[in-house]
Amino acid sequence: MMTNLDPAAAFAPHRARLARIAYRMLGSVAEAEDIVQDSYLRWHQLDRGAVENAGAYLARMVTRLCLDHLKSARVRRETYIGPWLPEPVVAPEADIGEEAENLTLALMMALERLSPLERAAFLLHDVFGMGFDDVSEAIDRDPAACRQLAARARTHVQAAKPRFPVSAEQGRDIAAAFFAAARQGDLGALRGILAADVIVYSDGGGKRTAAGRPVEGLERVLHFFGSLARKPDFATPDILYTGPIDGLPGYITRESEDTLQSMAFEIENGRIKTIYVMRNPDKMRHLPF
Repeated sequence: MMTNLDPAAAFAPHRARLARIAYRMLGSVAEAEDIVQDSYLRWHQLDRGAVENAGAYLARMVTRLCLDHLKSARVRRETYIGPWLPEPVVAPEADIGEEAENLTLALMMALERLSPLERAAFLLHDVFGMGFDDVSEAIDRDPAACRQLAARARTHVQAAKPRFPVSAEQGRDIAAAFFAAARQGDLGALRGILAADVIVYSDGGGKRTAAGRPVEGLERVLHFFGSLARKPDFATPDILYTGPIDGLPGYITRESEDTLQSMAFEIENGRIKTIYVMRNPDKMRHLPF
């Protein structure tokens, strides 16, 4: 039983972890904050004296709220303009939780292809370390079913993991090389750092100019960035941040018309395999720039 029944004091130690769970479930910082605030209000209304483990109880509550939210979120994403990407998080992994250190933006994209229950089972067990009995209570499925859900999700996630992850230093160097080549329109230099099967996802949400569908293949990607560099108003922007973006090397710039843009790079064998470009202003509001 809980001995400290002050709601704010009992909730505070768990807030950061709950926010990480909600963000990994939803891919949205703003929506995650709303979920955590909702759980806080519900926590105030509970008979907290009957709660034996506040952390586990709150994690279950947040998971259920996220599952409910995903029902409407999935409908909204079906009508989303262009590719949908999670909101960029720029805090170093040490600041957003050691348990999530291996769940990069690329792997979150893999989670998007799972059912909400598969996603919840995998995140709660494999990422946040909950036992299957607690997972069972969180998603209202028996432990055996939770094991199967997590196993299916794990297969998808493992397939999306890079076979040869790069060091932080190499990632920074490749990101810097890409920035210089792309801004100078140096297609030869770009060719040297892009994989043959490179793909670009660009999320403008219908509010900023972005590619309406993924740009796939080396030649198309070269044409894409070459065309941008040839625009009359194209200029080298200010770099506001360089470092991890959801665990991937990248940077954030301020482009023309005061548009914030983040670019994150998935790298394999020393070459850029996937480029994630965020331009939707609604998904950049939480950033301190």
